[in-house]
Amino acid sequence: MAQLSIAEFADRISQIMPLIMKEFARSQMKGLYKDKVTLPQFLILEFLHKDGQTKMSFLASFMNVTTAAMTGIADRLVRDGYVKRVYDPNDRRIIEIELTSRGSGLVKKIHEERRKMIMRIFGKIAQRDRRDYLRILMQIKEILSKEGEGVNR
Repeated sequence: MAQLSIAEFADRISQIMPLIMKEFARSQMKGLYKDKVTLPQFLILEFLHKDGQTKMSFLASFMNVTTAAMTGIADRLVRDGYVKRVYDPNDRRIIEIELTSRGSGLVKKIHEERRKMIMRIFGKIAQRDRRDYLRILMQIKEILSKEGEGVNR
């Protein structure tokens, strides 16, 4: 591949990334539609699976939505049995959300589907290229994390 300027590189990435993201999301959404879960709902389930019981206000901040919007999302997840509300016995205004076994099962199922998709796609790419891709993604993650820290201060 010929040398690309950083501007040409940015243009190529800007063309390629939306297509890749669309196809990954399309594949991911197939599993979610079967269970009638939206992507924002799944992001919350995934967060709870990783971090455990969490305050509604924190989830609203994480999702960058109002607490009222978060309440609506949580209502649907509670209704469908994926999460439950936990009230602070000393202050009923403090509400936390916890994953149920049904919610945990859904997250595990989607993770397995995602894993199979990644293996199917990246199985067609040389091991050295996969290692390089992962190394670069980790660098990008580190840069984004550092930039995000500056925004939160």
